Amino acid sequence: MRALVIDDSRAMRALLGRLLGEIGFAVEEAGNGREGLEHLQSHGAPDVVLVDWNMPEMSGFEFVQAVRANRDYDAVRLIMVTTETEMTRVVKALGAGLDAYVMKPFTKEAVVEQLERIGFGANA
Repeated sequence: MRALVIDDSRAMRALLGRLLGEIGFAVEEAGNGREGLEHLQSHGAPDVVLVDWNMPEMSGFEFVQAVRANRDYDAVRLIMVTTETEMTRVVKALGAGLDAYVMKPFTKEAVVEQLERIGFGANA
């Protein structure tokens, strides 16, 4: 299984990358939504993308919209991992095609629970 972590914080990418690696994902990284889209185009679609909302150049929300506008990426599961807790934003992101939402700060269990909820098995 492949995962792409998109966050402008190198520390957050490392933390999520380590967590995902521990549960069996090969992890790739991007520093913002634009880099994430370029990564999809050059490396193919991963199984899941964990993306932050607030980033320079292209936000996580804009990334979700762009990915969901391309039928080639229909199978990619999208999880927003963010400090954005306003319910209107959560609803907006889910309406744009987001599969799951994890609030920062998070626990490993919270991330695993969302991965399981969207189909990545009890061992994920």
